[in-house]
Amino acid sequence: MTISEMFSKSSLTRILLLCLVVRHAVAFDMSSNQNLAVYWGQNSYGAVNPSDTANWQQPISYYCNDAVIDTFPIAFLDEFYSTGNLPSIDLANTCNTDDDSVFPGTNLPNCSFLASDIEACQAAGKIVTISLGGATGSNGFTNDTQAAAYAQTIWNLFLGGSSSTRPFGSAVLDGIDMDIEGGSQTGFVSFLTALRTLMDGGNKPYYITAAPQCPYPDAYIGTTLDAVGFDAVYVQFYNNYCGLTNYDNANAWDFSTWDNWAKTVSPNPNVKVYIGAPASSSAAGSGYVTPSTITTIIQQTMAQYSSFGGVMLWDASQAYANSSSTTSSASYTTTTSTTTTSTTSSASPTTTSTTGSCSGVAPWQAGVAYVGGDEVTYNGDLWTAKWWSEDDVPGGSAGDWTEDGAC
Repeated sequence: MTISEMFSKSSLTRILLLCLVVRHAVAFDMSSNQNLAVYWGQNSYGAVNPSDTANWQQPISYYCNDAVIDTFPIAFLDEFYSTGNLPSIDLANTCNTDDDSVFPGTNLPNCSFLASDIEACQAAGKIVTISLGGATGSNGFTNDTQAAAYAQTIWNLFLGGSSSTRPFGSAVLDGIDMDIEGGSQTGFVSFLTALRTLMDGGNKPYYITAAPQCPYPDAYIGTTLDAVGFDAVYVQFYNNYCGLTNYDNANAWDFSTWDNWAKTVSPNPNVKVYIGAPASSSAAGSGYVTPSTITTIIQQTMAQYSSFGGVMLWDASQAYANSSSTTSSASYTTTTSTTTTSTTSSASPTTTSTTGSCSGVAPWQAGVAYVGGDEVTYNGDLWTAKWWSEDDVPGGSAGDWTEDGAC
């Protein structure tokens, strides 16, 4: 599926393209502030829309065709210790213990049919990780010794180690995500420290991320975040008072607190903080905001906080089923100095003018998607787009344009 085809299918894809740069396949860059992480595996849309099977979760390869997504945390490894003292994973309608075979003596489903899809995603410049926990996950350790030993288990089953019970076969995932929403933090530091040591000895980069809820400090992984160098945190700005719907309330919205944590508390001062958002109104109990609202939030947060790393969305199935008519089919660059290719049916002008001259600059047109830095003429003046804009006239109330003077 092409990007243009996805526009007709998914409002969420439009949101992503409004907010993040459309990139060609390149190596993943954790230091970027334009990354997009989309959880895959739980068929969240299908859980709340059981009769609409046409929009249920698709194989991961289906979503890997989306050029704007950078990271796929696979959700979830929901039991740390199941039958045979090995974990279990539940990928909803894609792979589970009821519909798929399990390795003998375990409750670990054999999802090795996903190996080629995962490897294709990685070849396209994306990273694929395994997310531990989830809202109903059974996870935790009794002591540090047990936790440190578990690092070897995860390494062997999902990462650079070897085992006869690898759920994804030959696919070597790119790291882990800690989506811990209950239980004790006992052993987490020992587990992650031991795992990081294994990762550092691997033959490719590996990443450790977490998905804390926005109240700071997070009740279930907060002390761990303060003790271990995470690469990124996908802060869940939903289902809480500090969610996206309270962005305009300085006493509630707390990205600044997470930014301060990243810069002054985290053992990794370069850790990236993502805005975690529901991909549709049915993806969370609260916290969903309109595409235009989240576009503004992303623009302003990126401009204000250097720790900003991008956006996390829950989840892929909700994203593709979101057909809200409030979005625009366009690409948006998060930096005003970069010109990107528009994915609307009308091409975005890419001509530029000599300072103080309108020579060679096309007139503004309704229905054309402009990105930050694009120049147009309108009513005899030269204008420059501040950010993504479509159907908002230069000089209009939206404030999308800067007037550069008369032609």
